[in-house]
Amino acid sequence: MTAADFLAILRGLPLTIALTMGAFTAGALLGIPLLAARQSRLLPLRFVSMVLIQIVRGIPPILWLFIIFFGLGMSYVPISPFNAALIGLSLIAAANMAEIYRGALASIHFGQWEASRSLDLGRWSTLVDIAAPQVFRVALPSAASYLIGLMKETAVASTIGVAELAFQGNQLSQSTFRGLEVFAIVGLFYVLLSLPVAWLSRAADAYLQAKVAR
Repeated sequence: MTAADFLAILRGLPLTIALTMGAFTAGALLGIPLLAARQSRLLPLRFVSMVLIQIVRGIPPILWLFIIFFGLGMSYVPISPFNAALIGLSLIAAANMAEIYRGALASIHFGQWEASRSLDLGRWSTLVDIAAPQVFRVALPSAASYLIGLMKETAVASTIGVAELAFQGNQLSQSTFRGLEVFAIVGLFYVLLSLPVAWLSRAADAYLQAKVAR
């Protein structure tokens, strides 16, 4: 593979990173109100949020992108391929992050909630000062694993014309007829992107575990 071929694949790297970080950030933020609705004392709100999460997670990511780009984008509101991919992946990330948060919240011992009530702490203080730090620590490994998975899911954006890594690799393989070599390099890029995330998550988890053990 020539340097020009390598650079052609590399042009897709910024969009892959932008899609991954944009969707993960939006999902991490949107997952909080979705979790609040999922844990609400109001049964209708809890039911709606549960159904919404199941629907979003049950439909394949590529189909969400088709619905947004070809369905909404071409019939109602014009939308670029990148924005369509970002919206679709953000919605999926929000549903998954809400479930990650819910699992982390469930790990908090019931006695801590009783202790906060006995100390007459308000619901907000309990959530912010007691629950949130523990949820963050417990959810961190799962969130990091999901971030790596989300990065790989961004490859579906190539199906609607987003020029990320998979798209650039496909274009190059069609022009050079060296599919195995090209896609091996593309796969290597995904591995190299996932390694820092895995390392940082392990380091952060070890630091938080040591801090709790003091």
